Amino acid sequence: MTRTPASASSLDGKNDPAVEAAFDAASADVVAEILDGELYTMPRPRPRHARAATRLGRLLGGFDGDRSGPSTPGGWVLLDEPEIHLGPMPDKLVPDLAGWRRDRFPARELDASDDAAIAVAPDWVCEVLSERTEAIDRGKKRRIYRREGVEYLWYVDPRDRSLEVWQLHEGRWLEVETFEGDRVVAAPPFEQLELDLAALWRW
Repeated sequence: MTRTPASASSLDGKNDPAVEAAFDAASADVVAEILDGELYTMPRPRPRHARAATRLGRLLGGFDGDRSGPSTPGGWVLLDEPEIHLGPMPDKLVPDLAGWRRDRFPARELDASDDAAIAVAPDWVCEVLSERTEAIDRGKKRRIYRREGVEYLWYVDPRDRSLEVWQLHEGRWLEVETFEGDRVVAAPPFEQLELDLAALWRW
């Protein structure tokens, strides 16, 4: 992970232009984020990390739609690695997975814009933890998600085969549950799905 601090001369409540320029110039083989005015660049996820994120997205796929029923609950827009701009500077985050309830997703605004970023905070975010990302995921990004009112935050950790579920309550993160191993679980906000954690760890 590479960190580029903001210039001390940037005091107008916006990101330092040099940081913004470095963000725009970041190559496609890294994940670039601006957090609290500083640029962070990380290599693309390792296969184990990417596999867990891909599998989870597929398992939750039934929620990604406008239908509603026992087998296709719908009601959500789910995206892999979206670029999200939050707050006035803004912070520019790329979670592994994010979801918006359909009535909150700005589809019309995005269709009418060439901007790749989404400026509405998700209702659910999932970060897949690794040695390179855990400190940022549990630190700066977690605080930004809290500030912006993200209701649910998941941490998936392929290293110890665990899923942590956190919910925002009155401005504080409360741990709902930590699931471990190969269990089949019902994890909010997607309780309608029996989620087989073993599918996240195996090849």
